[in-house]
Amino acid sequence: MKEDIHRELRQIVTQIKGHLRYQKELGINTLLSQKKKRPVLDLNVVRREIGECTRCRLHEGRNHLVFGEGTPHARLVFVGEGPGRDEDLQGKPFVGRAGELLTRIIEAIDLTREEVYIANIVKCRPPNNRDPRPDEIQACLPFLLKQLEVIRPKIICALGTFAAQTLLETEEKISALRGRFHSYHGAKLMPTYHPAFLLRNPQFKKHVWEDMKQIRKEYKKR
Repeated sequence: MKEDIHRELRQIVTQIKGHLRYQKELGINTLLSQKKKRPVLDLNVVRREIGECTRCRLHEGRNHLVFGEGTPHARLVFVGEGPGRDEDLQGKPFVGRAGELLTRIIEAIDLTREEVYIANIVKCRPPNNRDPRPDEIQACLPFLLKQLEVIRPKIICALGTFAAQTLLETEEKISALRGRFHSYHGAKLMPTYHPAFLLRNPQFKKHVWEDMKQIRKEYKKR
């Protein structure tokens, strides 16, 4: 069952990217364009395009849509799985206990939340914090890709198994993916453990710190 879900997710991501490539052939900039000219899109345009989204069932139980937060000129973007209870109530990403830990992690590499950008794979809270389903990903992922197109980060940090597997289109475990950079449309993508996972398993904090040191080193190069 889980393999079928992963297979369907890979097919959805491939379809979305194929559609965006088609748009590019028509002269519409997509994904992480490396051209010097800035994309026509900006984050406000993307937010207006989403609107009061009803594209999937997740809207039925939400309090707030959680678009993302940070500077549109960020060189480093953090991508999580989806909003939790606190994020749903406040309309901001990573503001609960896991968010407090993420803030400390960002500060540990000599940055602030205002200097990075933080978003999620899906923008509405899945019931009981379950994993987003394939049709929910299909509805929401294009907007994350547009956010990345606008920001054009040099480094992406995928927080947790779900974010890493979705962006990299793989079924590999986070333990196998973390610890090294992966190429992602001109950016360098570092998978690492989700802060919520670290709250339950603090013994893995040392692994996240190793990943963050690599991010800090790469960030200072640019």
